[in-house]
Amino acid sequence: MFSKLTNALDFQSKGLVLRAERQRVIASNIANADTPGYSGRDFDFKKAMAEATSGPAFPMATPSSGPNGDGTTNARHIPISNIDSSTLGDNSRLAYTLQTQPAMDGNSVDMDRERANFVDNSVRYEATLRFINGSSRTILSAIQGQ
Repeated sequence: MFSKLTNALDFQSKGLVLRAERQRVIASNIANADTPGYSGRDFDFKKAMAEATSGPAFPMATPSSGPNGDGTTNARHIPISNIDSSTLGDNSRLAYTLQTQPAMDGNSVDMDRERANFVDNSVRYEATLRFINGSSRTILSAIQGQ
């Protein structure tokens, strides 16, 4: 029953972590806009979200996992799933952006596109925060019986 209450929060929290990761990647692209030979990076958010949500919402710890191996000290603790290591922890999962205009120095960062992506991702990050806040208030109201 508790998992039914937290499924929406789990989905939104994974989306929030992926949005934050995408913001970091876009910020890195903007920071390296003047670096010769730099290739812009990005990832497919839809595919990353599908990978993040494909597993169980709260995987249970196995007794063989050991203390602090997955952030738990007891087999009955719920381990904290690490989205970064499962979906985007390594740079090999990041794709290169397409170069829209050739540059003399080989840099593929298009600042107009990066700014648009940054703003779009910021708005979606804020919307995800509002969904989480709304879900939390709904759960709190249900617990308090209001």
